[in-house]
Amino acid sequence: MSTSKPLNPAPHHIIKHCVDAAFAEDLGRAGDITTASIISADATTTANIVSRQPGIIAGMEVAQLAFTTANKDICFDILVGDGAPVAPGDVIAEVSGSAAGILIAERTALNFLGHLSGIATLTHQFVAAIDGTNARICCTRKTTPGLRALEKFAVRAGGGMNHRFGLDDAVLIKDNHIAAAGGIKPALVAAKAAIGHMVRIEIEVDRLDQLEEVLDEGVDVVMLDNMAPDILRQAVKMIAGRALSEASGGVNLNSVRSIAESGVDMISVGAITHSAATLDLGLDFV
Repeated sequence: MSTSKPLNPAPHHIIKHCVDAAFAEDLGRAGDITTASIISADATTTANIVSRQPGIIAGMEVAQLAFTTANKDICFDILVGDGAPVAPGDVIAEVSGSAAGILIAERTALNFLGHLSGIATLTHQFVAAIDGTNARICCTRKTTPGLRALEKFAVRAGGGMNHRFGLDDAVLIKDNHIAAAGGIKPALVAAKAAIGHMVRIEIEVDRLDQLEEVLDEGVDVVMLDNMAPDILRQAVKMIAGRALSEASGGVNLNSVRSIAESGVDMISVGAITHSAATLDLGLDFV
């Protein structure tokens, strides 16, 4: 199942920064000495990127930029777009042009494409597991340092939604914030006094008595942390539409359905970014 609406892509300058950093790491001080020693600079070839297993594709623009960074004249023909499903043996892109450039970019392109497609694939599995409920699957800040924007794009490609991108775009008051601030009310009062009118506030609770206090103060989102499905149902009834509800903590493919059926609005899943297996993709010369 592909996504039902156009994907908001990761910003190009972030993609370029990630690709440039990957090449700096891979090419080091001397470049690809293997390719340079055995491949003629004017040799050309054609290769296909092929899926070895079923999944959801994400990261085509990143892979394309990897190849054109290695050689600006390489042609990268996308056959399967981001958010689309693939089966084993499917050709997802055709790459043609400089043989040396294709060899130099091959691993960088596949690293990004396989990693991001793995995230999209796992996200899609969670989304499919809660089909028919009103809940949405969202990601967390448990991402690979330096790759957050790309990984969050991959979540969207898999049908999920994004939580905050960083510490600077929303207030999320967690248990340690509450402890350091001296309680729920002091934390909320201080946050509301300090932030701008466009910033949302979310707070984490793990008990129903905490939830009562939060609702008395008023917030935009309540994170219901590590609550069993029966407690989640009680929490959703207590909230009664006064805030968005987000279930979090230890969510897996076996538990996510019962969590969704509690009536929560969102389910945040760290595993979709920090534990997704790479989708097996290969580059085959034609």
